[in-house]
Amino acid sequence: MSFEDRTPRCMVIGEVAQAHDGSLGFAHAYIDAIAAAGADAVKFQTHIAEAESTPGEPWRVRFSPQDASRFDYWKRTAFTEDQWLGLKRHADDRGLAFLSSPFSLEAAQMLQRIGVPGWKIASGEFNNLQTLDFVLDTGLPILLSTGMSNYEDIDRAVERIKAHGNALTLFQCTTAYPCPPGKIGLNLIPELRRRYGCAVGLSDHSGTIFPGLAATTIGIEALEVHVTMSREMFGPDVPASLTTSELKLLVQGIRFIETMKASPVDKQQAAAEAALMRNLFSKSVVVRGDLPAGTILLEDDLALRKPGTGIPAHRLQELIGCRLLRSMASGEMLAESDIAPAATESYHAA
Repeated sequence: MSFEDRTPRCMVIGEVAQAHDGSLGFAHAYIDAIAAAGADAVKFQTHIAEAESTPGEPWRVRFSPQDASRFDYWKRTAFTEDQWLGLKRHADDRGLAFLSSPFSLEAAQMLQRIGVPGWKIASGEFNNLQTLDFVLDTGLPILLSTGMSNYEDIDRAVERIKAHGNALTLFQCTTAYPCPPGKIGLNLIPELRRRYGCAVGLSDHSGTIFPGLAATTIGIEALEVHVTMSREMFGPDVPASLTTSELKLLVQGIRFIETMKASPVDKQQAAAEAALMRNLFSKSVVVRGDLPAGTILLEDDLALRKPGTGIPAHRLQELIGCRLLRSMASGEMLAESDIAPAATESYHAA
């Protein structure tokens, strides 16, 4: 699936990152699960240890008892080019755009060979101009996270991207795993749109569906969320991830919100269309007891009962003092033809 194939709606990206923990089978299972949830794209991270890291790279979170260093972790969880190609083809078969963030020039070169439709650039790679220029020269769309960047960083990156003419989506992102609600930064989404004049998105690390739904109401072109099969899974991103069932609920919510926003309601037309329902749920004026013809109606002679197909309830006061033109049984609904203005003399049948 290419970006051009998508309908104009929020692109929902299921971020696998390293949740596969080096298992090719798990990586393929994530593609199936993300497709089944209704997302538009699946995203991985492509780490080539020798091209990206050194044995001295510190752990962000020391989570792996089997890897002595971060370098060892990148090496153990890496896939070959043929394996990446197989994942990309699987995503294509499931109707998903296939994305993977490159963390080195070599990773970007490999991803270009397998045929990615666009580039997701992590905020930590802003200053990797060698890789950035390479992906810009492909002419493909750029999805750029801003989590660790100030405005000066973003200004430089956006200027460079716009000079190349690539389509750009900027993601509001807070580098916290999980991210608390007070640091999501929804206010920055319209600010990024205004400041840079481009599409905007949210890269959410809250581990809940709520920021994505809220961002949809104010308008975003893309949403990225981390995904896990279960909260009992292994890995550093699990606390900041949605389960696949939560992802499905999120996608349903986003599409619901998009339909609401695209469907303004005409109140008068809606009321006309609801006339039948209104008759079922509203009330009409009925007589409270058996009344003979000629009765001058008092308030105690009248009651309100469903359905609303007779004289409507709001007219009850108008009927007080009117004269019955025929005898009526208790609970019978009044019609206009049953009443007439009362004569000058007052009469009420016992």
